[in-house]
Parts: sequence; structure tokens; C-alpha cells
Amino acid sequence: MHKPPDTPQALHGISGLDEQTIFRSLHSAYPDALLVVDATGHVVLANPAASTLLGYSNQELLGLNVDVLVPDAVRSRHAAYRETYGHKPKPRPMGTQMELAAKRKDGSEVMVEIALSPLQDHGLPFVVASIRDIGAYPRVKQALQRARYSEFLANLGRLAVDSRDPQVLLDQVPAMAAEALQAELAMVFLLQPNRMEFRVASGVGLLNGEAVGSLVPNRPDTPPGFVLAEGRPVMVQDYHRESRFTVPQAYLDAGLSHAIAVPLSDRGRIIGALTVRTRREASFGDDELRFMESLSSLLATGLQRAQSEEALNHAQRLESVGQLTGGIAHDFNNLLTVIQGNLQVLEELPALADNPHGLQLLAAAMRASKRGAELTAKLLAFSRRQVLQPTAVDVATMLHSLADMLRRTLDQRIRIEVECVDCPPVLADPGQLESALLNIAINARDAMPEGGTLRFRAHACAALPSEARRELDDPSMAHERLVEIAISDTGAGMPEAVKERAFEPFFTTKAAGRGTGLGLSTVYGFVKQSKGVITIDSAPGAGTTVTLRLPRPWAAEAAIEVELPSGLSVPPGLKVLLVEDDGEVRSVVRAFLDTLRCQTTVCTSAEQALLLLGPEARFDLLLTDVALGAGMRGTELALQAQARFPDLAVLLMSGFSAELLDADRDSPPSWELLPKPYTREQLAQAIARLMA
Repeated sequence: MHKPPDTPQALHGISGLDEQTIFRSLHSAYPDALLVVDATGHVVLANPAASTLLGYSNQELLGLNVDVLVPDAVRSRHAAYRETYGHKPKPRPMGTQMELAAKRKDGSEVMVEIALSPLQDHGLPFVVASIRDIGAYPRVKQALQRARYSEFLANLGRLAVDSRDPQVLLDQVPAMAAEALQAELAMVFLLQPNRMEFRVASGVGLLNGEAVGSLVPNRPDTPPGFVLAEGRPVMVQDYHRESRFTVPQAYLDAGLSHAIAVPLSDRGRIIGALTVRTRREASFGDDELRFMESLSSLLATGLQRAQSEEALNHAQRLESVGQLTGGIAHDFNNLLTVIQGNLQVLEELPALADNPHGLQLLAAAMRASKRGAELTAKLLAFSRRQVLQPTAVDVATMLHSLADMLRRTLDQRIRIEVECVDCPPVLADPGQLESALLNIAINARDAMPEGGTLRFRAHACAALPSEARRELDDPSMAHERLVEIAISDTGAGMPEAVKERAFEPFFTTKAAGRGTGLGLSTVYGFVKQSKGVITIDSAPGAGTTVTLRLPRPWAAEAAIEVELPSGLSVPPGLKVLLVEDDGEVRSVVRAFLDTLRCQTTVCTSAEQALLLLGPEARFDLLLTDVALGAGMRGTELALQAQARFPDLAVLLMSGFSAELLDADRDSPPSWELLPKPYTREQLAQAIARLMA
């Protein structure tokens, strides 16, 4: 048997070769891009991998200044860095998390990591730059892909809240699914009222026989019927080998291979399916499945809302819409918590630190998700299900502060006046009161496109007008001490038909895209929930006056709201028992607590948490969702936990505001309440207040 040569013999064989040939071969075969750069920053040598990565021919690279290979946004910084580095060059290896971007010849950018090897110590006035493409790294690709999915979901969330037409959602969801998953075909099936057939409600890239409006039998051997029979998401790896249901010949003729289908559910009952199909060799995984489920959930919520709105035509609009928003709040706020939380985590990934495009996607997704949260909050405000924290508010101070801000931001042709002499404080949530006044002021601005006068007046209310008495939910409040805040404009005024509907949600006289119709309805809900009354006095050509009448604090000595000291923070090493039944929300909150340097123990149910609250338990804080599936509720868990450990701090969270309202009414004043969705900063502030 032949014996392989030992190391000395092998080295002897190599030494017999032409050394220049060896190094030239190594340079050409090296998988990373190699550039040899002189002291002036010009390329004197480049290997084939550099040409492939950067899109230049080898001849084009020779003599090229490396600054050309740097994105425009950071070119000046790079030139300064290169000059400083030239005075004191030192090796910089790969793996330092310095992930950068290189500009290719065609203007596109590629994420790279760069190692530098100065040759001055070897008597050569050059630096070798080794450039590695990391854009294909699984970790980076996954982060960017998740950011894209989050942006799509945030945009759909905003559309779901803004749009009153369910067909808009039905048309947008397949288009979004196909674009996000890079698939050729996507469609929505809706189950007919007889539950015997599915109707193709919308789609992109539809095949013959599946046009919009066509019917598919609801049987387990049809694609949508199989999804309904399974009651869960279905993934197809290859239609040619699929045996669970009958694959239509049209699918095979079109060359379709992979698919994801998820059910559409309305309050636990399947009403349809969302399907994506593709011809390419797709690797649909957990991220794609979660994305499809989130699309399905938002679409189903939008369809539920459309059905509820139709029912409102035969009922009292202002009272019934609260039921609509209550159904949306919990699931939608949980979704927004997951979206916003993951976006915050993605934002801090080193892989995206120097990726302007990735950061731009993240910023857009975060803005869209925040808009979705704001719109949901407006619906909750109208339905009087928001969590208010009333305190004594100095009306004069608030009005003067608001007027100063409006003078800086509104049209200079609008004159702003404040009349507020010896006005007593009101009992209201200060943030919501300021938001209500701002909403009214913005409406007044829109009514005065050529300028005019915006006037704020506030004073103690001596007697309640008869029209205001009729609007009071509690007639006994007519005898309470009230404060009147009136906001007047000299604008066009409202005809009677518009004035009668001014507080209706989604009603607006503004052009499409200029408003949601939730501004005044939000103010209406806030005032009503604050045990006050709101009235409108307006006529065409006579301007508009919106008057809020709110109760004064119960005790004359009630303190004006005092903000918490800015120095409060979360104590490091805080021992937290986290109880959350939603897996994705749980992951986000755990990540938040980790970055706040808390020691976190996670439970999925109240029963599991109680097992950990034995005599030896040493927890500082119980952070629990109110609704925990079919078992014990978070409020019950908190009561039992504090019975065992009286010093245990309690922070309740929920995406369903009615739950927080109930908890706020029934729980001890020492408990904190945190509505979803919330940011890491809001969580930190709540914990800091509680622990202080």
C-alpha cells in the first residue's frame, strides 16, 4: 500500500515549484475578493472574486480608487478613515461584526465584511483588503426577510383600520402575500352561507377555472376543503406527490409545486382560506407560515368589522360600534406587540447597523405599526373602552401650552386666542384631554383654509344648558360642579345634516385620504367616559363651537398631576415572573426584559406560575396577561400571588381594554396596568413606576 508523503517531503516538493506560480494560483483561487491597494487608495491588484463581487472587470479595477466602491452616504467618512488608517495601519481580521456595504458598478449595494492586512512590515507600501459577501448569510437574510414581512403586516394593519370596504382588503391581501413570498399565485376562498361551496373572492395570477366569483366544492378532497377539514395551516412540498387531496390538473399543467394555505377564522369558526402557490423551488418555513397566519388574522378581522358596520345601519351607531372595536382590540394589539417588539430587536442587530436599506425598511414598518396602534386606540376611545387615568388637570396651563404649540405649527393666518381666568381644575386624563383639544383644533384649522380666529375659552360652568342635560349619560351629573372648555373657529360652519353625524365614527367630509373620520368620535368617547358632555353649535357661514363640560375633582384640595422623576429606572437584576399564553408575545416581552437586565422566569399559564410561587420563591415582580386561555385569569393569579407574598409587585397587561377597565376597577391601587401594544420603553417606565 502506498504511503502518503510526510510533511517534510511535501514541503520539499512544494519548494521545488515556482513560488510566484504558487502565490498567483492562491490569489486567483481565493474565494473572498482580494484587493491590493497602494498608499493613495488605488487598486494595484485584484483577484477574479473581486470582479465577480463588485461587477467590474479586472482591468477596470486596476487603478480604481477604493472610494468609488463605497456607498455615497458614507464615502466622506470612509475617506477620512482611510487617511487615518494610512498613518498607522494595523491588521483588522474578519469576524469583528463590522458589517459594511460595498457599491457595485451597477450602483447596487451588497453587504460585506472587510479584513485589512497591511504589508508595510514586509517592506511593501500596500494594504490587502479581503472582502466577503455576507448578504447571503442565513442570519442576515432571515432578519431582512422578517423586516419585510413586518412591513407588509403593518401596512395591512393600517389599511384594515382605515378602509370601510372589505373588498379593498380582499384585493390587497393576495397581492401582498404573492409579493412578500415571491409567489406567482395567491387567492382568497370564502365559504358560502350554505357551507357547501367556496367562492373565489380575490386573487392574483389565477388559473383557468379559478376566476374571481367561481365556486369550488367544500369537500375534503378539494384544496380549500382540505384546509377546512384539517382546521389548521397546510403546506404542500410538491403537488406532483400530493396524496392528501385531489390536485386539479390545471395546477400540474401550470407547473405549480409548492404552496401554503391557512384558514380564515371568525370567532373560532373557519370562514375561508388564504392560499399561496409557486412554481419555484420555494423553502417555505416557520417565518412564512407565521406571516400567512398574520395576514389571515388581519383579513378576518377586517371582514368581521365590515359585517359589523353593515349591522350598524339598522342600530344605534354610536352605541353599537363599541362591540366592533372590542372584538378587534385583543388580537390586533397582540399582533402589534409582536410586530413592534421584533422590529425593535431587529433594529439593534449588528448585521443591520450599516445597512441603510434594511434600516429604511425597519423604520417604515415601525411607523406603519405605530399608525395601526394609534387608529385602534381611537376606536377604543370612541367605544369608551380605553384605560383612563384621571387626575386634577390645570386647564389654564394646558390651554396656554397648547396654544403656544399651535402658533408654531398652524397657518400663520390663523389667530389663536385663549380666555381662561380663574378656571378651576378638571378631573380628567391629562394626555387624553390634550389629545381631544388638539383634535378639535385641527378640525377648526381645516375649516379655515384662508385663515381666521381659533379661540379657547374655559371657566367654571354656572348652569348646564338644556341641550347638554339631554346628552348626559348620568342625569345626576347635572348637579355636579363642571368646567366648560369651548373651542371656537370662524370657519365655514356645518349644515344641520353634517352636525348631526359629526360624532359618528368613520364619518368625514374631508377628501379621500385626508382623514379617518375618527377624530371627533374619539373626543366624544373620551368626554362620555370622563362623565362629561360634549355639544356642537354650528351653522353654515357662522363658524363652529365645540364645548366640553367636564367634572371638577371630588376634593377641593386634589393635587394637580405631578410627573414621575425622570431618574427612575428598572433595578438591574430584577427577578420577574412572566406569565403569557401567546408564544410570540411571550418571546417579545422576554427579549425586552433581557435587555432591561431582568432575571426572567417564563410561564404559559396561571396554574404553572402558582407551582413556582412556593415558599422558597424569590420574585420581585409578577408580569402577567389578564386573559390566559381557558384557565385562571391573570387577576386571580395576582391576588393569590400577593396573598402568599404581600411585597410582590404586580403589573397586568392586556390587548383588550375592557379587561384593563375591569382590572382597574377591581384591583388594588398598587397594581400597574399596561395596555398592548407597548414598546420596551413603555414597559420599562411601568416597571420603574411600580418598583419606585
